[in-house]
Amino acid sequence: MKISDAECIIMEVLWRSGEATADQIVGALNSEQDWKPATVKTLLNRLLTKGAITARQNGRRYIYTASTLRTEYVYEHSRGLINRFFNGRVAPLVSQFSEQEALTREDIIELKRLVERLEDES
Repeated sequence: MKISDAECIIMEVLWRSGEATADQIVGALNSEQDWKPATVKTLLNRLLTKGAITARQNGRRYIYTASTLRTEYVYEHSRGLINRFFNGRVAPLVSQFSEQEALTREDIIELKRLVERLEDES
């Protein structure tokens, strides 16, 4: 399932909250986005059509819930990126970032810990 950047912002709210009404989503995004309620409702309808979220009626309002966990969505799209651009290998992805100086010292420390953990597990 492909979702746009704007739709992903809505998904992030639902992943954090578990469920929310359109008004709650608008409120959660108030400081981040200058979106009108109609914009949020349009994005919710797109996500419903794509099957990314579900809705259940509660009185006159709908309560929206993500259909997939954030970890599953991130894994699926990360795997797709790695397959498309790096022949399914993670090392060239990391190399690409390091060549562009996009890795911070903290990133390098975290990567070292990850490699050590993976070596211990194998």
